[in-house]
Amino acid sequence: MEKIVEQGLLYDFYGELLTEHQRRVYEDVVFNDLSPSEIAKEQGISRQGVHDLKKRCDRILEEYEAKLHLVAKFIKIRDMVRNVEQLAAECSRTKDLRLIEEIRTLSGQITGTL
Repeated sequence: MEKIVEQGLLYDFYGELLTEHQRRVYEDVVFNDLSPSEIAKEQGISRQGVHDLKKRCDRILEEYEAKLHLVAKFIKIRDMVRNVEQLAAECSRTKDLRLIEEIRTLSGQITGTL
């Protein structure tokens, strides 16, 4: 997974578990693309402090994912839903009702993953 997408997903799922200060700095680095110097000046910390805080946040978010696996489950379910959509479109196009059983199977897998 591309690093920026991974960071975004991890933040979406676990960002609220960071402190307000960690969230502000992390958002400025990752999403607002501010330089460490800009962030350091704005937050009243050193550039090294910005770098260290970003690395610490990355580690914290990755640790949450290692324990809870919410991002992995989300990606798995998203992929299965896309597969269901493709099968439904093919079933509609071809009128092949045998595809409904595949859709039911995937539906059950999605429910089981939740």
